[in-house]
Amino acid sequence: MSKPHRVAILDDYQNVSLKFGNWTPIEKHATITVFNDTLLSEHDLVARLKPFTIICTMRERTRFPASLLKQLPNLKLLTTTGMGNRSLDIRAANAQGIVVAGTGGAGAATTEHTWGLILGVMRHIAEEDRNTKEGGVWQRTIPTGLKGRTFGLIGLGHLGQASAKYYCCKD
Repeated sequence: MSKPHRVAILDDYQNVSLKFGNWTPIEKHATITVFNDTLLSEHDLVARLKPFTIICTMRERTRFPASLLKQLPNLKLLTTTGMGNRSLDIRAANAQGIVVAGTGGAGAATTEHTWGLILGVMRHIAEEDRNTKEGGVWQRTIPTGLKGRTFGLIGLGHLGQASAKYYCCKD
């Protein structure tokens, strides 16, 4: 018996999508195909995605402008990890009757990554790591601590507020 739906999972370069979720209920009704690469050509995307009724985007790497969506007549559902994905033309999708849905956040990955980068720069972590791996000594640089320093933010949107709370405030 043929399954009525075909699901494409895009940009899964870490090959984790089928491991992090329970796809068993969906597999009963759909054939799932995982793509680990990213296609940038609209022509190539149409050729790849035309047969799919559901497309799951994992990142903002594959763009879905109106011009691409118009060439995907079978597409009924377009999903994204997270609620914000600037790669999707949601108005164009909705105008074609394509439902667009996203998932809720699963923590503070972006904010924590931001702080990891700040600490990496202030403490010269990449430079020190590279020097050590090349046979040099550790602590050739003088790291800068954060305690007592002023932290400047440009913009206090969702991520700006979350970053500020990590540094100076309690929830």
